[in-house]
Amino acid sequence: MKLNLNKIHHIAIICSNYERSKEFYTDVLGLEIIQEYYRKERDSYKLDLRLNDNYIIELFSFPSPHKRLSFPEATGLRHIAFEVNDLDLELNKLEKAGISHEGIRIDELTNRRFTFFFDPDQLPIELYEG
Repeated sequence: MKLNLNKIHHIAIICSNYERSKEFYTDVLGLEIIQEYYRKERDSYKLDLRLNDNYIIELFSFPSPHKRLSFPEATGLRHIAFEVNDLDLELNKLEKAGISHEGIRIDELTNRRFTFFFDPDQLPIELYEG
């Protein structure tokens, strides 16, 4: 038996500081806001974000979220990866925004360049040169 899956619908991320993460995902990564909700009964925000007309991220806030260890090689969700055309150009933009990265790696299977950096809650994000 196989499920008939079409595509990934979205990735849900819980942040510890909503305004800081909202700024990061919109101003730094350049994702576009689809809708923003405040759920009074949960004291929680939900922000729907898209990239190139594709709905990809639900950003949530909660009053006291639990911390989770998050490293690129940790058990669980490994990371989010975005394809870029020019890795050097994008890394220069991150550096100008004061965001450091781990350094460029080479994918041993494809020989393509990539690196990791982190969102405000240390969620690993990969830039992969396409």
